[in-house]
Formats: sequence, structure tokens, C-alpha cells
Amino acid sequence: MSITSLGESVTAQGRNGGVGSVFATDCPSRAVLQHVTSRWGLLILLLLLKGSRRFSELRHGIDGVSEKMLAQSLRALEADGFVIRTVQEQVPPRVEYGLSAIGVEVALHVEALADWIEANLPRIQQAAPEALDGAADTPGVRLDIVGGESG
Repeated sequence: MSITSLGESVTAQGRNGGVGSVFATDCPSRAVLQHVTSRWGLLILLLLLKGSRRFSELRHGIDGVSEKMLAQSLRALEADGFVIRTVQEQVPPRVEYGLSAIGVEVALHVEALADWIEANLPRIQQAAPEALDGAADTPGVRLDIVGGESG
């Protein structure tokens, strides 16, 4: 897929010759991208990369996530095939979440991004005010304020 400049179209073929096109509104890859890169989805993948966890362990391991958002995010990642939910037959039932093979693969990509962000956080924080100051004067650049996720 090629991105050239504002106003020009993006080719319909997926990136790297794949069949998905995250730039197309009706492409399922866009929903997968949303699940993986959402605030909670990303953190779930990172935590599960360290090993299987119970729901309560995930909730305590991710500061700020509500039970509702954790459950929704786990369901979405499970539906995408990244997370495996295992119920152990005992009283009370024990449920654990872990990564599938493809879940490990995507989590490693997410981990690389998170590592880069953490390593470069001072540069990012320094660049953010500069980018906002200069962007208003740059032709073709639109500044939109987007609301955060609830949860």
C-alpha cells in the first residue's frame, strides 16, 4: 500500500502484498488493528507475553483498567485468535488467559513499539510541544483533538 500525500488515494492492495487494507473502511484488518493497538489491548498483549494470567492478575497488573474494559478487550483479542481462554475444571472453575502462536507474534511487534516509546519518551515529550507549535503553520497538516477511551 502506498501513501503519497494528502488528497491522493491509497492503493487497494494490502501492505507488503497482503490482502488487508487498513485504509479501507470496510476491511476487517482495521478492526484487528483497533483491538491490538487499543489502550487495553496493547497492555494485555504485553502482560500475556510474560505468561498466562488469570483475570484478576491481569486486572491488578494493568493500572486503571476496569473489569468491563478488560473483559471487552480480552473477548476482542480472543475473537481475533490472539488470546486463548482456558477453563480448568475444578471448583470454583479456574480461567486463564494466554497467547496463541499468532498472539505471541503480534505481541512481540507491540513490545518493540512499547520499548521504543519508553526508550524515547524524553524526546517524544520534548517534540510534542514543538510539533503543536509548528503544525498550525504547515500546509496540509490538520490538528484534531481526539477524545480518549472510556473505561
